[in-house]
Amino acid sequence: MHIPQNRFKLALREGKPQIGLWVGTADANVAELLAGIGFDWLCLDAEHSPNDVRSVLAQLQSIAAYPVHAVVRPVHGTQELIKQYLDIGVQTILVPMIETPEQAAYVVAATRYPTRGSRGVASATTRASRWGRVDRYFEKSDAEMCVIVQVESVKGLENLAAIAAVEGVDGVFFGPADLAASMGYLGNPGEPSVQKAMADGIGTIRHAGKAAGTLTSDRRLAREYLALGASFVAVGIDMSLLAKAAGELATDFLGGRGA
Repeated sequence: MHIPQNRFKLALREGKPQIGLWVGTADANVAELLAGIGFDWLCLDAEHSPNDVRSVLAQLQSIAAYPVHAVVRPVHGTQELIKQYLDIGVQTILVPMIETPEQAAYVVAATRYPTRGSRGVASATTRASRWGRVDRYFEKSDAEMCVIVQVESVKGLENLAAIAAVEGVDGVFFGPADLAASMGYLGNPGEPSVQKAMADGIGTIRHAGKAAGTLTSDRRLAREYLALGASFVAVGIDMSLLAKAAGELATDFLGGRGA
């Protein structure tokens, strides 16, 4: 049995824009519905959504038959938690709150087997190796791992060039909401100084030869980020899309009573 190719990582390396959707409902049926829509990638969020390793596993299984790539964001970037997600088959990990190159290097090491890194060794018990059936999994897995680090603070911005330069980091993702808060604009990621920091940051990341990405539900902003050179952009959030569509439907039939 062959190891699955990380098409998302390959696309980023080739500079092909990847359009994604944020998935936070923590439900395998919803994930499967969205997997067939046509997005390049879905981010299964376990930082700000009620996901855990088991619920992410169920979603990975539900979308496996579809031509969409799963990116998983854990609640934090400890070696122990990353190991669990990799063992259930996650090949692209997006780790929040990275502020230093040392933190970025730690995350990379957590995705690589010794002696290249510190990932715990298991095969017969893991979905990632198809319970030991993937030929030479230990030798091949590192090449299919995609590491995205999330920069979302002033300190992270100050260290952005050094973070992007870390070997093994494939991309840097801007978290607009936390970045805005760190810059003193809580709840206002559209603030011009925040947007300028992100625009400049995209250039810094591209100069390092890495992929830049972010999340926004503003279609104009999403197109601006892509025009600036961001190569993976999530253009919506499942819960927001559901709430908006349901709200519009309620308004049509109920007027103001629904609110």
